[in-house]
Amino acid sequence: MNRRMGAAIVICASALAGCGSSPPPLGVTLPPPPCDGYNALRNPYFGDLHVHTTYSLDANTQGTRLTPHDAYRYARGERLDIQPYNSQGQSLRHSQLVRQLDFTAVTDHAELFGETEICNNPDYAEYNSADCQFYRDDPENAFLVFNLAQLGTRGTPGPDGKKRVQRQSFCGPDGAVCLEAAKTPWADIQNAAAAYNDRCNFTSFVAYEYTGSPESNNLHRNVIFRTDSVPVLPPAYQENPAPEFLWEALARDCRPEAGCDYLTIPHNSNLSQGLMFQAVDDDGFAYTADLARTRQLNEPLAEVHQHKGQSECLNVEGGSPDELCDFELLPYNNLTGERAGGTNNGPPLPQDFLRSALKAGLVLEEPGKLGVNPFKYGFVGGSDTHLATPGNVMELASYPGHGGAGTAARDSVPPGISDLIENNPGGLSVIWAEQNTRDSIYAAMRRRETYATSGTRPMLRFFGGWKYPDNLCDEPQLVAEGYRLGVPMGGDLLPAPAGVGAPRFVVSALRDPLLAGETARDLQYVQIIKGWVVQGAGGPESREAVYDIAGNKNNGASVNVETCATAGTGSRALCRVWRDPDFDPQQRAFYYVRVLENPSCRWSNRQCVAAGYTASVCATDAGSVPAEYADCCNVDHPRTIQERAWSSPIWYTPSAP
Repeated sequence: MNRRMGAAIVICASALAGCGSSPPPLGVTLPPPPCDGYNALRNPYFGDLHVHTTYSLDANTQGTRLTPHDAYRYARGERLDIQPYNSQGQSLRHSQLVRQLDFTAVTDHAELFGETEICNNPDYAEYNSADCQFYRDDPENAFLVFNLAQLGTRGTPGPDGKKRVQRQSFCGPDGAVCLEAAKTPWADIQNAAAAYNDRCNFTSFVAYEYTGSPESNNLHRNVIFRTDSVPVLPPAYQENPAPEFLWEALARDCRPEAGCDYLTIPHNSNLSQGLMFQAVDDDGFAYTADLARTRQLNEPLAEVHQHKGQSECLNVEGGSPDELCDFELLPYNNLTGERAGGTNNGPPLPQDFLRSALKAGLVLEEPGKLGVNPFKYGFVGGSDTHLATPGNVMELASYPGHGGAGTAARDSVPPGISDLIENNPGGLSVIWAEQNTRDSIYAAMRRRETYATSGTRPMLRFFGGWKYPDNLCDEPQLVAEGYRLGVPMGGDLLPAPAGVGAPRFVVSALRDPLLAGETARDLQYVQIIKGWVVQGAGGPESREAVYDIAGNKNNGASVNVETCATAGTGSRALCRVWRDPDFDPQQRAFYYVRVLENPSCRWSNRQCVAAGYTASVCATDAGSVPAEYADCCNVDHPRTIQERAWSSPIWYTPSAP
């Protein structure tokens, strides 16, 4: 399957560069002028690529009324009312970002667009069906039934041999009624993206979420389109019940000659119970090189952190011997979750985490294997909000939750803390692009020049090359030299010049300059994580190592969990040129950066402190803590958090013999 990259950006820097004032020849359209903030060395843009509104069935049944238009207004800094609403239709809560976002993609669940539209719109005859009556009378259980019936099953072949999942009975033969109804929300999603895309100031993308969950195992993808040219309907799980069928449908319906281009982003691999990074197709056959290549070309990025936990790594036997992998870890392995009373869930699995997938990809790329790496992922983050509140990811006592798989607020403000304690506010995607435009940001996503954060906004640069000088951190031209002598995060190291030895990596990190109501948190230390392949007795095997390269993890920074006051100092900036001490030119490898901030209070403890149910109360008078605040005394979840950022990897491939 051939896929093309995002369109190149043509810039006329001045009239002297050949951009005269004469009109273009007939039929020729000149590119728009560069933005005032255009930077050939690229700017960091902060955004959210995972947002749900009222058009997602789970959000809708939880009382979300806000539309994609509202979500973009929120991303741009507008205060919005959110559910619940009283009998007069007045909201009981509101929310507003402290700092607006630079870009956002609304990614509503495409699978039930039509069903949600029909069951909420009396203009449809099917509005009066028993299924829709159930939807309106018992939305909580309707959410479970609609999802499990359509998204929790595997496809079965129809008369034409194509696999499908049967839609609700009121959708009619081949689901035609619901597919037609789905055009209404899909059109509004496109209209909102067009209305709020403000070139040079704010970027919106037409997007959606593909939501396959066979046996409640997560195979979800966010699908991002580069332009306003998109399929008539977004390919959904019911008609395309496996990732390879999704990519087939997108290649068919999103044609480059029509100006359509896309990429897909898997998320919450931590909840896929071993499925997300299996190198087998829907029939259980091992990947071919062609399918591995298709996956790599369609999926340059993966979501490493969001509301439902991190998917970086797992600190267990057979996983990663890395205590920092315990960060924001959900204690189960699929979407049922232990609180849903599921019977097919268990503890998380190492193979569901991105570090394991990156290592598996190196092995599959080896000669004698596939020769192609299907798991060559850069990193992004997101909120997965189901309240239409993109970027609401700060660890604040006012955090309202995100709905979805978390605590719902359809009819009343949830008592106690505002979300399930194992959840978190989510993260952000940061994209290094020349300017804030769709083409520029999309091209950066394609080349993986991205990093993810757990919610704060540190600035992170990461370059790899062979000839960086040891004193590059002291040079004002660090970034320019980073590009000139090597590649940025997401790139592939060029072949080594003769006699240079090990590669060198440049890491530069600046702390988040602002945190609402607080002094900016310092950086504590920086790590490089390496994965590589060795030749074992049975063939290629993967290895990993974590290197502390800058800062001081023992700097004495601390948190008073009774008050959430912090103590100790760290660094405003950390930078180092690092040389791999264990480099072997015959071993393919990847390297990525993890930046750790000084610790601070987790959102849940902030709410417990505000309510007066602190650690000391739990220790001395736990009986006084009401049931709705019982999780304030839950010792299985930390009271503090260490915010962090993860760069996309840089890959090294040995030269062919």
